[in-house]
Amino acid sequence: MPGKSQNDRRRFKAEIVGDVQGVGFRFFAERHARQLGLEGYVRNRHDGAVEVEAEGAASALEQFINELRHGPRLARVQDVRVSWMAYKGDLGPFGVRG
Repeated sequence: MPGKSQNDRRRFKAEIVGDVQGVGFRFFAERHARQLGLEGYVRNRHDGAVEVEAEGAASALEQFINELRHGPRLARVQDVRVSWMAYKGDLGPFGVRG
């Protein structure tokens, strides 16, 4: 976001578990992340979870985590495990991987 300092920018990696694959979760996450101006990625993991890494304004990240907890209509999110990290600015435009 223009005018925002790196001090209010953060980064997280999240693991979303439950019935979250095959229900449009990655595209749901991508849409919300882009609307919030975040950078990063979302991808399915081999263990059935979905992984998200995102960075941007702290308030936008909090909103995004709230969206991830709900997921798309067909998803059944059991847990969202979030690990916070320092902002790096190296993720690029938010997109679906793998």
